[in-house]
Amino acid sequence: MAFEVCCVIPTPENAGVSPEDPRLSRIIEGIVSIAAGDLTTRIPVSPARDQIDAVSTGINLLAGELNDMYQDMEQRVQNRTRELQAAHAQMQQMALSDPLTGLANRTALMQEVEVVLAGWDGSDTAPAVLMIDLDGFKEINDSFGHRAGDLVLQEVAARLLASAPEESVVARLGGDEFAVLLPAAGRLSALVTAETIQSALCARTVVQELDVWPRASTGIHLAAPGQSAEELLLCADTAMYEAKEAGPGLVRSFEPVMLYARQLRREMASDLRNAVERNEFRLAYQPVVDLVTGQMHGVEVLLRWEHPTQGLTMPDSFIPLAEASGAIVGIGRWVLRTALEQLSAWRADGQDKEGFHIRVNVSASELQSMDLVDYVRGVLRDTGTEPQDLVLEITESALVGSGDVETYSMQALKALGIRLEIDDFGTGYSSISYLRRLPVHAVKVDRELIAEISRDKGQLHFVDAVHRLIQAAGLEAVFEGVETAQQAAMLQEMGCCHGQGYYFSRPLTAGQTGALLASGDRLPLAPEPLVAELTA
Repeated sequence: MAFEVCCVIPTPENAGVSPEDPRLSRIIEGIVSIAAGDLTTRIPVSPARDQIDAVSTGINLLAGELNDMYQDMEQRVQNRTRELQAAHAQMQQMALSDPLTGLANRTALMQEVEVVLAGWDGSDTAPAVLMIDLDGFKEINDSFGHRAGDLVLQEVAARLLASAPEESVVARLGGDEFAVLLPAAGRLSALVTAETIQSALCARTVVQELDVWPRASTGIHLAAPGQSAEELLLCADTAMYEAKEAGPGLVRSFEPVMLYARQLRREMASDLRNAVERNEFRLAYQPVVDLVTGQMHGVEVLLRWEHPTQGLTMPDSFIPLAEASGAIVGIGRWVLRTALEQLSAWRADGQDKEGFHIRVNVSASELQSMDLVDYVRGVLRDTGTEPQDLVLEITESALVGSGDVETYSMQALKALGIRLEIDDFGTGYSSISYLRRLPVHAVKVDRELIAEISRDKGQLHFVDAVHRLIQAAGLEAVFEGVETAQQAAMLQEMGCCHGQGYYFSRPLTAGQTGALLASGDRLPLAPEPLVAELTA
């Protein structure tokens, strides 16, 4: 630090001082030192207290003030530097952590994975990633609200931290997906850690006075030599999806064949998006039968896919993929329009009868579409279909988890005169309260409930109780999965009105269905001796 200092130094002529006075030299030396940046320099003052001493005192005061100003500026610079460093550290922390749970985020996890991979020597104890995805978390959000969902995520984060090894890195990747990085693990130890985490997650937790049992699907992958961080996470993620497809609360270790299966699913998802335009879908129709008269009460529309390379593909193989990829809405609308056009064609050919219903499945994603009601109204108008001839079957899980949009859709559809039916009843919540609350007309009881009624009296009594419950709610009941005469007879004895299953008819083509409608033939009923035997 240097200063330019200008001052008038007394001379012998203007101050009456001897030019040999040593104080003049000390003043010059002091000024030079101060100008060089040494603000601690002080010029000695003599006892004479004359003009030369006055100049020395003034220079000393100026140097002191300059030094105080400099020290204050230095302190401010240091304080500001510390503030900037703290802000930078806070920004880095925010950029690398999840704001809801405080766990590491995806970016931080990737950085840690890259570090441990770089330091791995290729030994048997390798870096491992556990990919964890909560099962049924959407139902928590839909049923209890997003605040409850956030509390569950925070509880899950705490349990992961408590149950994961101390040296591990726990991260939330987004939504209900978490990951745990084990810097050095063997296959057995990674599996033990995954099972420990599963046990910790399954314990009951209370959220807003509601009991919740979080469950998760977990995928495990140990790093292979030369594998990148992205590849390690991809393999763990692939294993997690395999676990989720196999059932809730399962753990799967990565196998190379899983990547091939994932690629096939990706290709199938791409094919699904174009299947409607390529006219690859087909409809089949399975009769719903009046258990008293044997007459066809209606038909359920079943979707089939003529895949260009895999041939005939059943819904179980592609409907979940269509829902996950978002293609289900377009497919569902094609099904509805095509089915109602077929109903119109049957009527035009005189192959229809009064009270005949056509049943079409509606997915949860379709219920969430704001324009669903307008679309259905337009299709009814275009095909000349009466609203009461259309039954929309909605899965139980979609009904229970319904929010404002879904509730609006159901109420508006009912107001149009369309009949709504709970599908697959008995496989989900099966709550009495929502039977009375939802705007539905009928319940279709899942096939699993009647599969054992001919061999298990306890199950028979249970099904009878379920039927009475449905009736008490003022709803009709349709039992699907009727495959034997004995099942049909038992349902008839209970007073059940309608059934569906292979005992009556397998799914039919449009031509076969039209011919059956035109003939008025009755489908097989339980033999009268068998019904009488059960009655006795």
